[in-house]
Amino acid sequence: MKFTKEMVEDYAAKLLVGLTPEENKLVLDEMEIIEATIENVTKIKDIEKVEPMSYCLDDLTVELREDVAEESCAIEDILRNCDNYENREIVVPKVVKTNDVHE
Repeated sequence: MKFTKEMVEDYAAKLLVGLTPEENKLVLDEMEIIEATIENVTKIKDIEKVEPMSYCLDDLTVELREDVAEESCAIEDILRNCDNYENREIVVPKVVKTNDVHE
C-alpha cells in the first residue's frame, strides 16, 4: 500500500496533529524510505525462517553492584552552581509548548 498525501492528512487529523504542507511531504518521504527498506528485507534469502526477537538484547547479562548508601552533596553547594533557584528547587525554562486546538 502506498501512502498518499490524503492518508497522512487524515491520520494527522485523527491524532489532532496539524501538519504543514512541508511536514506532510517530510512524512511521505520518510514513508517511502521505510517502504523501500521493508521491501529490501523481504528479499533476504530465507528471511521467513528467522525467529523474531522479543527483545533486541535477549542475551544481555547485567550484573548490578551492591547498593551502598553514601553521603551526598549538601543542597546549598549544589544550588551555588545554579543561575536560578527558589527555596530548594532549581528553576528551569519551560520546554513544552502546548497548542490549543479549538475550532
